[in-house]
Amino acid sequence: MTKKQKKVLYRIIAAAILMVVLYFVPVEGYARFALYLVPYLIIGYDILRKAALGIVHGEVFDENFLMAVATVGAMLLGVYNEARGMEGEFAEGVAVMLFYQIGELFQAVAVGKSRRNISALMDIRPDYANIEDEEGNLEQVDPDDVEVGSVIIVQPGEKIPIDGIVIQGSSTLNTSALTGESVPREVAEGGEVISGCVNLSGLLRIRTTREFGESTVSKILDLVENSSMKKARAENFITKFARYYTPAVCYSALALAVVPSAVSLLMGSPAGWSTWVIRALTFLVISCPCALVISIPLSFFGGIGGASSCGILVKGSNYLEALARTKYVVFDKTGTLTKGVFQVTEVYTAPGFREENRLVEQELAPKFREGNRDVEPVRGLEDACGRKLLELAAYAESYSSHPISRSLREAWGGEIDKALVSRVEEKGGHGVTAQVMGRRVAAGNFRLMESLGISYEKNVGVGTEVHVAVDGVYGGYILISDVVKEQAGEAVAALKAAGVKKTVMLTGDSKMAAEYVAGQLQLDEVRSELLPGDKVEAVESLLALKSGKENLAFVGDGINDAPVLSRADIGVAMGALGSDAAIEAADIVLMDDNPMKLALAMRISRKCLRIVYENIVFALAVKAVCLVLGAFGIANMWIAIFADVGVMVLAVLNAIRCLRVKPYSASGE
Repeated sequence: MTKKQKKVLYRIIAAAILMVVLYFVPVEGYARFALYLVPYLIIGYDILRKAALGIVHGEVFDENFLMAVATVGAMLLGVYNEARGMEGEFAEGVAVMLFYQIGELFQAVAVGKSRRNISALMDIRPDYANIEDEEGNLEQVDPDDVEVGSVIIVQPGEKIPIDGIVIQGSSTLNTSALTGESVPREVAEGGEVISGCVNLSGLLRIRTTREFGESTVSKILDLVENSSMKKARAENFITKFARYYTPAVCYSALALAVVPSAVSLLMGSPAGWSTWVIRALTFLVISCPCALVISIPLSFFGGIGGASSCGILVKGSNYLEALARTKYVVFDKTGTLTKGVFQVTEVYTAPGFREENRLVEQELAPKFREGNRDVEPVRGLEDACGRKLLELAAYAESYSSHPISRSLREAWGGEIDKALVSRVEEKGGHGVTAQVMGRRVAAGNFRLMESLGISYEKNVGVGTEVHVAVDGVYGGYILISDVVKEQAGEAVAALKAAGVKKTVMLTGDSKMAAEYVAGQLQLDEVRSELLPGDKVEAVESLLALKSGKENLAFVGDGINDAPVLSRADIGVAMGALGSDAAIEAADIVLMDDNPMKLALAMRISRKCLRIVYENIVFALAVKAVCLVLGAFGIANMWIAIFADVGVMVLAVLNAIRCLRVKPYSASGE
């Protein structure tokens, strides 16, 4: 709870205790009114203040005005009864305000704390830029102070602070924070680099082409801020309801107090003002929508609680309500539909290598069958030749910290004796050559093979290929790619079964990789090679296609997804592996990164809304009957309050059903 919510809780407890104590205090008359005024003001002073401010600003008929009029009416009715020698029912006015504040507290807790500033959490903003002075020493300066055309130095492990062109050095860049692309990008002299990327290996000298304020990282931060401002928020149901309900009951109460008495006077009969004013005040007290005020937020609170127990964090009841009307679902690829990690998916051995190692195959085949079973599903590792090629590549790459090198070692799975590796040479943007077990091994991309004058076979699969040559002879290639999540296909099918009209994938990956994943998952549309700004534009175009009552949800996990998460009607972030910025920008967070949880969240939202509508119909029906009976003097205030409390209890019990969530099954809802 926040400090403000704790303060409200303390006020609720204090007012409740005072009510119980005053019930047993034998005081009558105006002294009793003065005593009950204490808990009433403790629990309701802020509601009275908001109602007064609403009147001043011309926004009269809201829920605060309704609660103020109803409870003040109850207190005035108590004063009137005390003046006539009857017992004033001051407790009713306090109780009504108390119930309302409990409902408001439920709502506040359900929504949770407000979003923090997204920009402050986005760690792609660089803190400094390195400038070399006349003596060759590096000086850290503010990126805002770097002029266009300046030369900056970016060391391994640092972020590129400003867009520019590499004038010296070569390296591997981690661009996933910007493009969402899982495969690092090689860069050399003459290559363009953008701010926000992380330099993984070599030292780079970069001539800046833009000011920091115009660089890619600044534009992303600006996109987040602008997208957040454009995003519409669903109004709270109670506020919309009170907009019509409040003036209706207030004018009805006024008419009840004046019209019958005026008609009686015109007909020559006694006016009976006191009788009709009492009925009007009773009418106002009966009109208090306690059942709705408590059961509706509690229903959403139950839905949010039930979702959280399933690993789905919903940041507010309005998002839960909006999710039920979602007809368009847009996915990021890397880390959302795919695992976002490198894995060896195929090993291809050239005919010459297989012929040369036929004896090795006979020797190692039995050992391989008993070995690391984690790599058995990889295509090409079903025989010892593929295993041998992977072993040589893993040894050659054993001194490298490159993510691809790590994936080779993980796929190999065995212990690597670095004493068997010597004469290691790493060529930036090309690969590695090394002496492994007495053999000269080259492992890298096609540029390395071309520089060594070795002919190679082009990869026809999807992913990044590592070509391997042994003693100057081409041995084959190892394919490394991002792997589709096991639940992704089932999640897409479940969403379509739930009534989603269109599923779309947006990614910064290549067209071939994107279409391959989209084909596997049977997505309706795919757009590839996108930067963060392109993703926002794509979502804007999709938003223009939907009708007013339909919603679009975007599911992503990276920092680059933060702007589009904010722009979509509903932003859904993968929480366990997602960036802080994406999680803060999102409205719903799937804590275990399972895309199937989105279909489950939609089922929870629809169940919650169904219960809300049940409570609305039930509460309004009973309320209407009580209002009619109260207007004719058949139902006094105690009967009306008892009926209202009974409705409230039944509505709350119905709302608690939202807490129970059945695991998602293939049968859907």
